[in-house]
Amino acid sequence: MKNTLKIYRSLPRHDNHCPSAVTIGNFDGVHRGHQTILARVAHIAAQRQLASTVMTFHPHPRVYFARKGNRPELMPTQISSLRDKVWGINRLNIQQLALLRFNEALANLTADEFVQQMLIQGLNTRWLLVGEDFRYGHKRLGDIEHLRRAGRRNGFEVEIITDVVDEHGHRISSSEVRTALAVGNLDRAAHLLGHPYRISGHVVHGKKLGRTLGYPTLNIRVPELCAARSGIYVVQAYGLAEQPLNGVASLGVRPTVDEAGRIMLEVHLFDCNIDAYGKLTRIEFLKFLRDEEKFPDLPTMTAAIDNDAQRARDYFSLHGL
Repeated sequence: MKNTLKIYRSLPRHDNHCPSAVTIGNFDGVHRGHQTILARVAHIAAQRQLASTVMTFHPHPRVYFARKGNRPELMPTQISSLRDKVWGINRLNIQQLALLRFNEALANLTADEFVQQMLIQGLNTRWLLVGEDFRYGHKRLGDIEHLRRAGRRNGFEVEIITDVVDEHGHRISSSEVRTALAVGNLDRAAHLLGHPYRISGHVVHGKKLGRTLGYPTLNIRVPELCAARSGIYVVQAYGLAEQPLNGVASLGVRPTVDEAGRIMLEVHLFDCNIDAYGKLTRIEFLKFLRDEEKFPDLPTMTAAIDNDAQRARDYFSLHGL
């Protein structure tokens, strides 16, 4: 049965009579560690007849404070777009998503105000799951002990989860996923995520240069601080046909032909001709081929693209795809 996710962009909810089992976090990537946390929330919610609930923030609080302090180097890269994060949460039996804008008003809430306005009045919280290093409220003054005391006063139980580790005892975290993506280690990223790394988006119009080179592309916008390494990838596209479509993709700023500097994902699909403009597709990254390069001229770039396409075709032949 398909899960129906209610999304609240402000609190309190308009239907606040329903008590909730809640977890709080950024959930960037919705990796295997997050999946363990969300499974626990869904289990307790079903057991106690509560609404399984995630509270998350946009932008990432670290991005907010880095911008406020004019320290862009402190901004974390982004594993998943907001769309992909919501999709990942929805498929894990979560019923409610409090998707809150992290702004000055939220940042200035005291620890007590956060509990009262967000947890009690906002979500009618009866059970709460957080990590052992969870901090909240202005200047991060709220800690686990403060939360436990608030729970005893207000009738909600607090459960603490320690680090989630894989079968080798290695910690699974968003930081680990970002590190794997930054070096193009897609096998490691897939191990941590529980699936191949992917980016979804609507196909938008590009400059049509690929057509003149014999490589028409689907152009997809990616998160501004995309965690994946810029370069050339073997990919598959989902959602445009009954079966996934094989292709090769460039993720980056197109340094040979464009000085604008906006990161784009350009996907060339093999042996098909699809009108995909405006359609939503999900691109799965299977293998990193090479870094993005600036070529001296278009013929040199075309020769490199020919080589990339052949290497991608060889990959699919080798893997029987």
